[in-house]
Amino acid sequence: MTANRRSALAAGLLFIVATAAAIGAGIIEPSRAGPTDLAQVGANLNRYGIASLLLLIAAGTSVGIAIALYPVLRPASGAMALGSVVFRTIEAVFYTVAVVSLLSLLRLAAAPAADQAISDGLAGAFASLRDHASLAGVFAFCTGGLLYYTLFFRARLLPRWLSVWGVAGAVLMLTACVLAVFADRPITGYTPLIAPIAVQEMVLAAWLLVKGFAEPACETVPEVSGVALRESPAGA
Repeated sequence: MTANRRSALAAGLLFIVATAAAIGAGIIEPSRAGPTDLAQVGANLNRYGIASLLLLIAAGTSVGIAIALYPVLRPASGAMALGSVVFRTIEAVFYTVAVVSLLSLLRLAAAPAADQAISDGLAGAFASLRDHASLAGVFAFCTGGLLYYTLFFRARLLPRWLSVWGVAGAVLMLTACVLAVFADRPITGYTPLIAPIAVQEMVLAAWLLVKGFAEPACETVPEVSGVALRESPAGA
């Protein structure tokens, strides 16, 4: 098995785990009636805890994807390949901050409230930090995705239609991020803009597992009578 094939298998599996973990967290985590609805949070501590664990798995695998892709992308552009690793690491950091904020909210809901006004204020702060950290993580995801989908296209490691789909999907999700910032609402409210990249990543995962990456074309040197021609050194 070649190194490219191993990277393709690792990346494909990580794409599936990351997506499954993120979707699972979204399904398990109850919708909050409001940022200060501590009674509702306290009644669902276990569900929030499981969702937090799944979100941490999604954060870790997002870094793993970029690391798995790096050896394949580096020959095309070392700087852009490294950039994709950096931005997906930033993504994971912000997702982790979001999880810590959620866990802090759970701790606050589980503790007896000495002062309701203070508790509500802290709950609002933790919920806001969680939402905005998640949004910052998505911004980083879009940037990292644009980098490696551009390299896929340039190096012809994947079919062009799949690479273009990835670039378009990342741009649409980036648009959703910008809209979420100005509307001050969760990015999950922009499903039509999020869906294309979500579907594309599952198609990409299946492609990597089944087909893998295309081997980069090797430049051949023309031959005359079986002897390779070489450029003469300068001045020769």
